[in-house]
Amino acid sequence: MVRLFLFLGVVVVIATGLAWLADRPGNLVINWQGYLIETSVFRAVVLLALLIGLVLFAWSLLRNLWGSPAALGSFLNRRRQKRGLDALSSGMIAIGAGDRAMATRYAIQARKSLPSEPLTHLLRAQAAQLSGDRATARRIYEAMLGSPDTEQLGLRGLFLEAEREGETEAAKQFAERAVHLNAALSWPVDALFDLQCKDADWAGALETLAIARKNGQIEKASANRRRAVLLTAQAQKAEDGDPERALAWALEAHSLAPNLVPAAAIAGRLLASRGNTPRATKVIQTTWQKAPHPDLATAYAYARLGDSPRDRLDRVKKLAALNPYSLESPIAVAVAAIEAKDYDSARQALEPLLENRLTQRVCTLMAKIEGEQHGDKGRVREWLARAVNAQRDPAWTADGVVSDNWAPVSPVTGALDAFQWRVPVETVDKASEELLAQKLEELVALGATPVQPAAAVPVPTTPAPVAPAKTSPVADADVIEDDGDARTGKTATAPAGSQSSSGAASAPSSATPPATDPSKTADVKPRDAKMSAAVHSEEASVKVTTARQPTAGNSASGAQAEPNIFVSPRAPDDPGPPPEKEATARRLN
Repeated sequence: MVRLFLFLGVVVVIATGLAWLADRPGNLVINWQGYLIETSVFRAVVLLALLIGLVLFAWSLLRNLWGSPAALGSFLNRRRQKRGLDALSSGMIAIGAGDRAMATRYAIQARKSLPSEPLTHLLRAQAAQLSGDRATARRIYEAMLGSPDTEQLGLRGLFLEAEREGETEAAKQFAERAVHLNAALSWPVDALFDLQCKDADWAGALETLAIARKNGQIEKASANRRRAVLLTAQAQKAEDGDPERALAWALEAHSLAPNLVPAAAIAGRLLASRGNTPRATKVIQTTWQKAPHPDLATAYAYARLGDSPRDRLDRVKKLAALNPYSLESPIAVAVAAIEAKDYDSARQALEPLLENRLTQRVCTLMAKIEGEQHGDKGRVREWLARAVNAQRDPAWTADGVVSDNWAPVSPVTGALDAFQWRVPVETVDKASEELLAQKLEELVALGATPVQPAAAVPVPTTPAPVAPAKTSPVADADVIEDDGDARTGKTATAPAGSQSSSGAASAPSSATPPATDPSKTADVKPRDAKMSAAVHSEEASVKVTTARQPTAGNSASGAQAEPNIFVSPRAPDDPGPPPEKEATARRLN
């Protein structure tokens, strides 16, 4: 619209000027070098305007002719750039789609059209990687290092190639170079931090963490947690060799993460060794309220040197009162009470856990109480058998790996702060086997005879009826003669049946009901009937079981045969019975 008004304005001005000249006629005479030119003013103006237009046209034509090679080159360049950009776009799409043939084709086309474009190098390298040509990809990335524009891209490509081939040291060097080149990049900082943690380079990891925190690549809370874990790892390594520095690192870690159990435990032990009991107790109490743990209870019990077991029990009771609803509190009190030989206090502490919070540690402690206080091997076996099916106790777990001690990184992935105090998740069979082996070792420590577990035999939870004639006498034995329990002294015979020589079944013989000890069965609850039956089955496999069985020759006369003696198979490391018992067994046979 503006151009239209300008054009109309110019036309009006020209028309007005020509009309003004036409209304004022006049002659123009030019006498130059013997030439006499005479014309009107109007004609002279028109001729002058035509001459100026002709000159401008000639100048424009000459200028276009002069710049035609450059214009042609510019046109060709624009067409080549368009073709190269199209190839780059199509090549990136082919890379994303995983089309190796098309990616290679467009990479070649892009190299012809845009040989010096950084995206062309990237497309070529990724096409080579997609085709499996690692050497070509590495060569292209190395060529990128020569240009400041593509150096960061080349370092990232070389880092990824080194990681794929498992060259950890080379990957670490590329990440360090990328951090020095541009610390604001997040990928080299994260990669370098992970590699340093896997290599246990705690000092380098702390420096890298500081760089990430300075550039805002990590939140403050996460940075404090990671720094606390790294400081705890340093303190754990230097606890024996350099306790001064270990104490400083542990205290700083405790201030950054009060719920970090290893830091508080290390600080508590080192402070207690220096005689600073008040500060040690304060540190442990702070962490105990947030994350109770057996290591904290142990460090708190021995925070003051020279205390008697009774004094340690009183201290642990005060610690347990700070977090009474935690499972670790009554267990810590029970452990200290057993050490102090105060078995009544230990029972009282574990009693609330026997109903709905029964775990393997609780069963083991109850077995230890029974073994040390009364020497009751039957009760010890019962509690150990209950431990097999009890709930698992918390343990240090990371990526499916269960460890007795805390570690700063996962042994599987190398991730920092992977170990958590929680109940591990394992298969039931594997856990039962490992737990059974552990409980048998504890049984040996308590003074019982270690045996190999017998095959599982279904045992009814209620008194079984009289068995028919075809039942095996050993399988039908409901009463076991315990030669190792001098307190009961009760024996009974199980009913047994037999078949006569003609194949007719004889009537089952009568049997006395099994004798039981009220002192042993009074505290067995109904929900434990199945476990108690399993315990009796286990005792039956390791003790002498007697039953009277009539033979085919004397079934008609009613004579009774000699008792059959069943002896369980010996363990590989079992030296066997004493000579006098072995001679007695031979005489009975």
